[in-house]
Amino acid sequence: MKILILGGNGYLGWPTSLFFSKQGHEVSIVDNFVKKKMELEFGFKPLIPTKTLHKRVDCWNKNQNNPINFYVGDLLNHRFIKDLLADIRPEVIVHYAEQPSAPYSMSNRERAIFTQQNNVMGNLNLLFAIKKNCPDAHLVKLGTLGEYGTPNIDIEEGWLNVEHNGRKDRMLYPKKPGSFYHLSKVHDSANIEFACRIWDLKCTDLNQGVVYGNFTPEIDLDFENLCTSFHYDEVFGTIINRFCTQSVANYPLTVYGTGNQKRGYINIIDTINCINLASTNPPKKGEFRVFNQFTDFKSLNEMAEVIIKSSKNLGIKAKAKKIQNPRKEMEEHYYNPKNTSLISLGLKPIKFNENTIEKDIKLITKYKKNIDQEYFMPTVKWEI
Repeated sequence: MKILILGGNGYLGWPTSLFFSKQGHEVSIVDNFVKKKMELEFGFKPLIPTKTLHKRVDCWNKNQNNPINFYVGDLLNHRFIKDLLADIRPEVIVHYAEQPSAPYSMSNRERAIFTQQNNVMGNLNLLFAIKKNCPDAHLVKLGTLGEYGTPNIDIEEGWLNVEHNGRKDRMLYPKKPGSFYHLSKVHDSANIEFACRIWDLKCTDLNQGVVYGNFTPEIDLDFENLCTSFHYDEVFGTIINRFCTQSVANYPLTVYGTGNQKRGYINIIDTINCINLASTNPPKKGEFRVFNQFTDFKSLNEMAEVIIKSSKNLGIKAKAKKIQNPRKEMEEHYYNPKNTSLISLGLKPIKFNENTIEKDIKLITKYKKNIDQEYFMPTVKWEI
């Protein structure tokens, strides 16, 4: 297939690109490098040194028979994305190209507006470009479980059968996002569903949990030259990666509030497997399909406990410390999201257990000298 990956320089976009190239697909990637600017705003940098995207692409293309094509551009530039789709005519478009951080979106007014503009308007430009130049393309859009919030009922996969005053209907599942970032993803979902319904586009919306890990089979071919980014700071670092880094640094695992907040999570390899399953099993024309992309869910306390046990196995004495929650969120809540669709398509989940986490801790230990402990404590607060 011709596959276009938007946000191909990112934590998930880069390893996804390698996977599809290795599988023999014709892969093109796009990035505007705005994430680097966002990191510089806070003074953060990834733990593991990574090559520039240009060098990583060159390294891959020199050693593989199926080269990756690389473009620099911005979805906010509607002419760029329209012309690119006219040129490539992709069959699958994997859309990672959005501002990915809830704390970033809540840090001030300017960043909240940037998040909404970048994510919502960029996605709209993409939809119009698909309609104009490749209406049969399958859009695989990365959403987030955070769109749903923590409702007091089971979380279905995007849709809900409703009975009200004796009448029945199938409606989009009600959303209660917890940040301006998550809210932008809700707007995306609504706009894409509308485009599928009105223009007969087809989309798989993947509401993903927290991702962890840094190894994929393709990156392992030449880790030093092909590795993806690894953030552990309070703004861009996912919680499992941050807990593992704190453990290696002999720093208490910073559990927000009571730690009873439950979240879905998924290994980076399973993220790519899910993207592949969605891409190779497309929806019907006009269908807006939603998969909840996670493999299990635990409370923050339970996540910390697994990481502490894994650390102990490696001779590291780790402990957790509860700190004041900088976010405004429910800490005691019901949580039961469904994830049957991807499992039924053949996903065989990687277990979040001590063996899996130990591999990540060993990697972090290799770069221990790069850890900056000032990154750990939250400075962004939901209520200023």
